[in-house]
Amino acid sequence: MKTTQFLRKYLLFMVIFSCGASFAQQGKIQGKVSDDKGVGIPSCSIAIEGNNKNAVTDVDGNFSIDNLTDGTYKIRISFVGFSTYSQTVKVPQSSKLNINLKEDQSALDEVVVTGVFDKRTKMNASVAISTLNAKQIEAVVPNSAADLLKNIPGVYVNTSKGEVGNSIYTRGLSYNGGFFYVSMQEDGLPVVGITGLVQPDAYLRADATLNRIEAVRGGTASILGANAPGGIFNYVSKEGGKSFKGEIRARTGLEGNGKNPYYRADFNVGGPLTKDKTLTYNIGGFYRNADGPKYPGYTLSKGGQLKANIVKNYKSGSIKFYFKVLDDNTAPFEFTPTVDFTNPKPAGSFNNTSSTLVQSLQFTIPKSITGLSEDINYDTKKVAAYNEIAAGLNWKQNIGKGWTFNNNLKISNKDYVGQTTSVVFPFRVDRPTFYGVSGNGGRFGTYQFYNPTTGAIYGTVLRPTTGLPSIVGTSSLPGGDVLPNAVFYNPNPYTKSSINDVIDQATITKKLKNMNFTGGVYFSNTKTTRLTFLPAAQSFATIEDKPQAVGIRYTNLSGSTFDLTNPIGVSNLGGAGFYDNEGTIKQTAFFFGHNWDITDKLNFDWGIRMENFNIKSSFSTPKRLPDSTTGGADGNTATVYDNRILTRNPTQSFDKSLSFSDLVSYSFGVNYKVSDRFAMYGRYSQGRKSPDLSYFLDVANQQLTSNISIEAQDIKMAEFGLKYRSKNLSLFVTPFYTLASNIPNFQIFQNTDGSNYAPPRLYQKIETKGLELEGNYAFNKNFSLRAVATIQSSIAKEFSVYLSKNAGPADDEKIYFDGNNNDNIGNMFTITPTYSTDKFSASINWQYMGERWANVGNAFQLPSFHSFDLNTSYKISEKIQVNFSINNILNTYGIMGWAAPGGFPAALDTQGFTKAMLDANPQAVYSTLPIMPRAYFLTLSYKF
Repeated sequence: MKTTQFLRKYLLFMVIFSCGASFAQQGKIQGKVSDDKGVGIPSCSIAIEGNNKNAVTDVDGNFSIDNLTDGTYKIRISFVGFSTYSQTVKVPQSSKLNINLKEDQSALDEVVVTGVFDKRTKMNASVAISTLNAKQIEAVVPNSAADLLKNIPGVYVNTSKGEVGNSIYTRGLSYNGGFFYVSMQEDGLPVVGITGLVQPDAYLRADATLNRIEAVRGGTASILGANAPGGIFNYVSKEGGKSFKGEIRARTGLEGNGKNPYYRADFNVGGPLTKDKTLTYNIGGFYRNADGPKYPGYTLSKGGQLKANIVKNYKSGSIKFYFKVLDDNTAPFEFTPTVDFTNPKPAGSFNNTSSTLVQSLQFTIPKSITGLSEDINYDTKKVAAYNEIAAGLNWKQNIGKGWTFNNNLKISNKDYVGQTTSVVFPFRVDRPTFYGVSGNGGRFGTYQFYNPTTGAIYGTVLRPTTGLPSIVGTSSLPGGDVLPNAVFYNPNPYTKSSINDVIDQATITKKLKNMNFTGGVYFSNTKTTRLTFLPAAQSFATIEDKPQAVGIRYTNLSGSTFDLTNPIGVSNLGGAGFYDNEGTIKQTAFFFGHNWDITDKLNFDWGIRMENFNIKSSFSTPKRLPDSTTGGADGNTATVYDNRILTRNPTQSFDKSLSFSDLVSYSFGVNYKVSDRFAMYGRYSQGRKSPDLSYFLDVANQQLTSNISIEAQDIKMAEFGLKYRSKNLSLFVTPFYTLASNIPNFQIFQNTDGSNYAPPRLYQKIETKGLELEGNYAFNKNFSLRAVATIQSSIAKEFSVYLSKNAGPADDEKIYFDGNNNDNIGNMFTITPTYSTDKFSASINWQYMGERWANVGNAFQLPSFHSFDLNTSYKISEKIQVNFSINNILNTYGIMGWAAPGGFPAALDTQGFTKAMLDANPQAVYSTLPIMPRAYFLTLSYKF
């Protein structure tokens, strides 16, 4: 209610302010900006040098800068992917300007707004920034929104899990997983107020509404990004112009090496809403239905989003209202069973299209088991559901005399329900470990494994009170070429969470003749809830592509028979119980930046950010009571799968803060333009990073959360850039140095009773040195070449972990890996030759991922690999275009992630897997995550 009242007052204030802003009618500069084919270019930046007046072209390329006194002005026109153009203009004009921009392979002249204190070209900026425009984005078929960033130097993009749940690292910052050190943004604000509950890519989709991406690596990200010393990735949406235009795209494809259908439709339309064309709109989105690259036997991805904005332009500013609705179901992929640590390859008959997600299962977990107020209806076909409703308001106001004000406000509600398999791992049924994992450690006798659908018997195991279990007769369990007499352990976790964000950033800028000052405040208020079962139930399945559930019957030593699984093969309903969390996280930051053009060639900028972080949370942890002796939820003593009785421990709470003095970040840089063709810059930054929610929602250690300290990570980064351009060539070379310290390490072990615990947290220090290269060369008007490279080396200056020898913490051992190579840091190269004519375009994208150490213990290396993508397009007419793409042409099994041998929780502790463990069992089955398999896509676009 208070938020709604605030928003109403805020809107009323802005309407009154904007309506009251009036200026005397004076001269103007008008014109149209087109490409070399005469097509108008929308969203071009038009700026008057030495003046704070500027404009943006509409959808037809038209612009107007009003309220100018008579005289001579020099204007500068720029747009992503085109050479910047300057021209002297006299006011009053004798005629409107007609300006033609030429495509610029270097793109060093394009104006950027992300990661800089004022709009400026990359040639004049002392920051490492790359951009992707709408044309470049349309030419490819990415696996996810994050996948679009894989051609940016210094950025490690791992999208091996599919559309969601992936990772982006920059400059060696590969710790804590996911997107911990970067800010994923939509239209200048973070996608989520704080990471750690879900990853931001869960609510970020690239569709026809996307206009461009601006990517900043390090540098000023510490100042202008919220908790983002590693970088800012800003996905900027399209806005409507002064004439009605639109686009419709229809895409069909075959994923999973040409086996699994993919269907998708995108649209985007925009134009004026009023006769004077000062009020415009843009609306678009997508819907797709796909079986997925790894078909689990049911639709993997189904859903879409709708985005829209309305912009009111007036003489001294603009107001934009925008909203987004996301309703999407998809799931991150599970790992593939793998053998051979020297030359990893899928085990047995598995390959890169195999799914290890369990078959379609629908079952109910009664509230009488969980202690909740309602039953849980579990359905694996719903995979993971992501829903968001967001609305925002961006107000830009030219106050006069060089003062400008900008406020960007977004309010969003995000919901997530996850009910799909995780941590799939094979266990032999003729080994004691299986019976401990399945919760049957104290049950001796005979176990029968069968197919719940057909009733066919897979085999029988005799488990005596002494000695090892043994197969009775023969076993027909599938997957003997992976692990004999084994089944997949398919835990069925369940999570229901919500994130309510209010995010606001306001800046005020004073522009003088050769410098500007920017002050700003950032505020986010995030309210979260989470209910999670790890797991909510257990199922076991056949070891094969699209695993089928396995039923289990048990006959005790007295001859009594019991069903350990329900009729569809699910056991231990309720699992170990649920964790319940509520929290409110507030982040407030003040930042200041100063940009000074000391001369026409020399620029200096510096900035500082002070942040305050506070989390207030209440939580409860699960408590398991003795199992029912009267038949459980169904009252049948012969069915033990529903006998658990769960409750929760008393609610605990904590209030943790980091003050402004704890979170002080700063950055300063110098850019020297030696000539129009050559420039260089240097920058030093220190960013302080507050924890994300994973630090506080560690389910294994929540009992200790109220007692742990809260500390900021420290990220120091230095970089030196060389920028060169000529008519046909551009080159951006950036050596960098990163030192990250006070990095917490997370581990999870098991107690003797099967519950989880975490050893004391350890803190690490990592050093990375590297070189980023980005180059473009145009051989002629038809043929060009783009090359991107990252060469880097990363060392663990201080690094230690605990090893768990037996259940419980009594014999845990602390070991040190100081001086070892950091994990998951490899050299990366991308080369993209492109041939294009007026109607036809084709490009081959070659990517190389170098060898990477699998963990800081340097147990083994993940091998290097190559992959190729093909993208072609043909213009049937001015309005109709067809694109054909093949991703991963050679169907390479390129490994991007892995899980340790041993099942849960050992599989999660990759840092605890040592070289000695590998040498003791070099034939152990472990798991890997490869890049997406070969896929074919055909897209038809109609622009009007």
